[in-house]
Amino acid sequence: MLAHNRIAVISGVNLDQLGRRDPAIYGDLDYDRLTQRIGEFAKELELSTQFFQTNFEGELVEYLHRVHDIADAVVINPGAWTHYSYAIRDALEIADLPAVEVHLSDVMNREEFRRSSVIADVCIATVSGKGADGYREALTTLRDHLANTAA
Repeated sequence: MLAHNRIAVISGVNLDQLGRRDPAIYGDLDYDRLTQRIGEFAKELELSTQFFQTNFEGELVEYLHRVHDIADAVVINPGAWTHYSYAIRDALEIADLPAVEVHLSDVMNREEFRRSSVIADVCIATVSGKGADGYREALTTLRDHLANTAA
């Protein structure tokens, strides 16, 4: 196992409703199956994952305030908060961990409001429109980043 291998996988508002949301946009995995799939990706990459999902913005902010104690990096899909929550953006900046923003759908080819991210500038990368496989890309990006900064 890598020395710096702990990844917090954070999911925001409405992600617990996967499976009920339009599968043409979000895929057919429910949240539990998605986290299982992400865990499988992480194991292949020798990463340890911890999952957190909430529909309450303040809870996500509080989690980010504590994440430095339990993780070396963050994969975050804030859901709709991506587009307007400066509180989450600031908490992610305070966490001061490498982070990758992930979206199941291709947000750049959806409604105009979804094309803006207030967290992108505090993330090392954004992955969008690749479904569950986008999480593998995010985890790989973080694994490589952690390995390069530890060297």
